[in-house]
Amino acid sequence: MSDDHQNAAPALLVESGVRRHGRLPARPVRVNPLDEFTGPSRLLRRLRLKEWAGFTLLHPDVWSSMIIQDAQYLASCEIYAHDRRTGTLHQHAANARGGSPALPEELLDGGHCAFDRPGHRLVYDFAEREGRHTIHVDVAATATAPAMSAELTLDARGAGAPLSVGSRLPGGGRMYTHKAVFPAEGVLRVGSTEYVFEPGRDLAILDEHRSFLPYRTRWLWGTFALPTADGPVGANFADRPELPGEPEESAVWAPGACEPLGEISFTPERPGDPAAPWRIASRDGRLDVVFAPEGRKTVRHRFGLLAIDYFQMYGRYRGVLRAGGAEYSLDGVHGVCESMRARL
Repeated sequence: MSDDHQNAAPALLVESGVRRHGRLPARPVRVNPLDEFTGPSRLLRRLRLKEWAGFTLLHPDVWSSMIIQDAQYLASCEIYAHDRRTGTLHQHAANARGGSPALPEELLDGGHCAFDRPGHRLVYDFAEREGRHTIHVDVAATATAPAMSAELTLDARGAGAPLSVGSRLPGGGRMYTHKAVFPAEGVLRVGSTEYVFEPGRDLAILDEHRSFLPYRTRWLWGTFALPTADGPVGANFADRPELPGEPEESAVWAPGACEPLGEISFTPERPGDPAAPWRIASRDGRLDVVFAPEGRKTVRHRFGLLAIDYFQMYGRYRGVLRAGGAEYSLDGVHGVCESMRARL
């Protein structure tokens, strides 16, 4: 994030009990959605708060994503890596006590977030003023997957313009998300295989959420990015139940700018076929792409009244992106696309 973006950041998401909604110029210095509430209402709202911070890594030889998430009653951490050359997917997951990751309210400058269990450690350190963020992974081998480790440095000064938005959701929910694209440098290791990240070629997309989600929650979401000589270019797009007139998180990244998108459609070419391409488009035509999946990560859980039916596909985008007054032709751009249906 440039110094101009940081200087434009509001101090608080919630100030004197009043929450900011809409598209913000940057992530507020402090984000705590609970500050909108007091007393018993605050305690009840805490039970509905869902928080996570994750990264999608973009590299020519591997698809990989990771996430630290806290549902308050349970925390979890997941990471996967799919080798394009062998077609092999490896993944690790672990659970912990709710609240234990302690996602920091002040994230970008000095924020530290860790999931630390025996054999499963994932750490984010954010140092905006020093111009870098770091990701550290140390996950032991299991009976089903090899060890994974990583030391990655993200170039905060070379990042694209941030996407920061808060909105009201149906059923009394609230959403806040912050997303940004960073050039990435370092090494990801999966077993004996090393993937070297080069900052002129490879990227990491941050996805931070702090939201009160409705009990019945669903969304379709995708993202991709590519480096250019002028900075990262890409898109973040979603379709979920919304209230009329409320801003949502769909946007395109142009060099130095983040421009809103709306009315996104996701259309699988062959519904029910997990290998079928998806057509994804905005009504105004600035996003018009086809996503071709190369694999997917699936999560299904049933816990009485709680349930999750989720999958994230990883693959390649082709088509057209219009951003910042320019038109970009996409062919083989790496990214992800996912579906969530849950009772939370």
